[in-house]
Amino acid sequence: MMLFSNQPGDEGLPGDERARVMAAVMTTTLMGVFDGTMINIALPSMANAMQVSANVAVWFANGYLLSAAMTLAIFAALAARIGYRRVFLAGLTTFTLTSLGCALAKTPEVLIGMRILQGIGGAATLSIAPAILRSVFPGRLLGRILGLHALLIASSTAIAPVLGGTILDTLSWQWLFAINIIPGSIALLLAWRALPRKAAVDSAPFDTMGAVLSAALLGSTIMTANSFQHVLQSAGQESVTWALIAMVSAIAFIWHIRRSRAPLLPPVMFKNSRFTLAALTSLASFVSQGITFVALPFLFQSVYGYSPVVSALLFTPWPIGIVLIAPHAGRWADTLSAPLISTIGLIIFVVGLVLLATLPSSPSAWNICLRSLVCGVGFGCFQSPNNREMLSNVARENASYASGVLSIVRTFGQCLGAAVVGVLLTVAAAPEHQTLDEQTVHLALWIAVIASTGSVLFSLSRLRPAVRAAA
Repeated sequence: MMLFSNQPGDEGLPGDERARVMAAVMTTTLMGVFDGTMINIALPSMANAMQVSANVAVWFANGYLLSAAMTLAIFAALAARIGYRRVFLAGLTTFTLTSLGCALAKTPEVLIGMRILQGIGGAATLSIAPAILRSVFPGRLLGRILGLHALLIASSTAIAPVLGGTILDTLSWQWLFAINIIPGSIALLLAWRALPRKAAVDSAPFDTMGAVLSAALLGSTIMTANSFQHVLQSAGQESVTWALIAMVSAIAFIWHIRRSRAPLLPPVMFKNSRFTLAALTSLASFVSQGITFVALPFLFQSVYGYSPVVSALLFTPWPIGIVLIAPHAGRWADTLSAPLISTIGLIIFVVGLVLLATLPSSPSAWNICLRSLVCGVGFGCFQSPNNREMLSNVARENASYASGVLSIVRTFGQCLGAAVVGVLLTVAAAPEHQTLDEQTVHLALWIAVIASTGSVLFSLSRLRPAVRAAA
């Protein structure tokens, strides 16, 4: 296989060692993404089993998301100072052990605590996974390996609800966590044997104040997004409070990193317009994806009357489209213009979203699947070239920071997208709107079209600098 063949002048690791590292990173990424998404479908069952309210049960999911979001930037910076190997192994060990803890939890308090720790372990691995791949694979293969990594993340996000529903239909909710133990142990063994023992690339002291401000900023932003659904109650006081905390934290964090000698995130990265535009493009696209992934289940189940399992299956063409195109897009990005390829993918993605937003009142399953397939093809063509553009436009010693930014924009984009749907559903659930109507869901999809159109504009603005740099 070309990914593991060696050519003269290749940097990174020999082919057989690359294969072991790739297996460890991909397995860990698969577990992390699955665990962050498929738990949502199990929340009602878990609430009934533990006899808790929905407000408590939602923290079985939010605890993981919040702790992961708060620590993504911290682990990206820590990896640059103590090495990828230590951070990845510690994170994978924590994630695997807390998966067992979640499966054995008997009380909601213990389960929430385990989920918070599990989110920290997941953040340690997901934040630096692309940086590890860049460090062990030669530059000529960067687009291809990032294409496979992007394919895995996107496909896992779409497939996770189907797997979660299948497990719940045949087993108990505890197996949603227990299934991580064996693959987690295998990945840990592979990572222990294959990850190189390289010296840290940044010898500066760790930026503790930057870490605190970063955690406050990221955590309060997530809480702001989550509280949007209560914006119609209590005059939106909860949302306003969290939004103010996020604004103050953002100002303080920016002020700090611009004056610190060893900041948590080097500002020099964002002076590269191609890196910054790639990050903004990714953020806007994941907002669109987050809206779509939350809105479509309501459309399929509440409007069209499909069962949860069938609704999950209607998502299948999306990952199929990614599987079909993402590896090729990554390979094209290694030889052609990555911004051009990702822009073409985004345009196809917008077309697919428009097709979904214009679904008729009683479409056939084939009609839905074909429109979803167009979205998957477009997103698969966009993501890996865009990720390559981000990682290849920073110095190699800043790869872990760029990898952290990549994970942050993905997480925040999806959270903001979900928040948009939450606001719309809150409006639809108001007394004057007793039922969830089709117009509300279609409005959410049109907002996704607007967000993805914004990502196209960001992407178009970088084409001329990219062509000029290539020339």
